[in-house]
Amino acid sequence: MDQASIRSSEGNPQKTFSPGRRKLLTLTPAILLAGCNYSAGDKLQPLLLGVQKINDWVQEKVFDPGKLAPEYDDDKVTPVNGFRVNDYDTDEPEIDLAHWSLRVEGLVAHAGAYALEQITALPKQTKNLRHCCVEGWSMVPKWGGASMREFMKLAGADLNAKYVKVECGDDYYTSYDMRSVLHPQTLLAYEAYNKPLSLQHGAPVRIVMPTKLGYKSAKWISRIIVTNDRPGGYWEDQGYDWFAGL
Repeated sequence: MDQASIRSSEGNPQKTFSPGRRKLLTLTPAILLAGCNYSAGDKLQPLLLGVQKINDWVQEKVFDPGKLAPEYDDDKVTPVNGFRVNDYDTDEPEIDLAHWSLRVEGLVAHAGAYALEQITALPKQTKNLRHCCVEGWSMVPKWGGASMREFMKLAGADLNAKYVKVECGDDYYTSYDMRSVLHPQTLLAYEAYNKPLSLQHGAPVRIVMPTKLGYKSAKWISRIIVTNDRPGGYWEDQGYDWFAGL
């Protein structure tokens, strides 16, 4: 399950990231509790939430910000007609694309609203990166956009801050550790297959983060907050892994 209705490298090409399903270590309390009756689940929940915190701590400690996810040749890219959305994405938010802006707040020197033109003026990166849904399917779209590192520098973000929260046009929200945001393959994407994103796929901009599961690649971004207080997330607050690394 990804966001519901309610990932040119710049260093260390010899390091490659091996994608795949999460191992037992990263099973979430929500999944484990699904097999319990209410009474048992209620008793186990504190223990499982404690396990989840340990999982997140371990994932964050072993994360290597210089380790790259695979980038694929064009002949490995998912065809446009296979560029799917999650089955749960039934409603698209009402977004005034002509007047859209991205608000940046918190520990930044240049807080305020950023127009799409300011984002597209940054050096463009085009990358064929795998998107892995927690439900088990994956695809390799051709993404285009600005490096999140470059955008954060544009906004004067404190790159030593610990966390970044994003809020979306459909009331979805999620958050990241700063090292993941600054990873050389994390994009503030505004294109797919060399065309502007459709609203269905997150227009005008979305996060592409190939080192994490798909629910971290938030769509319809409207607000970014840089903070030292660890935020939550729509799915994370319901028991899904916060770090969500692959």
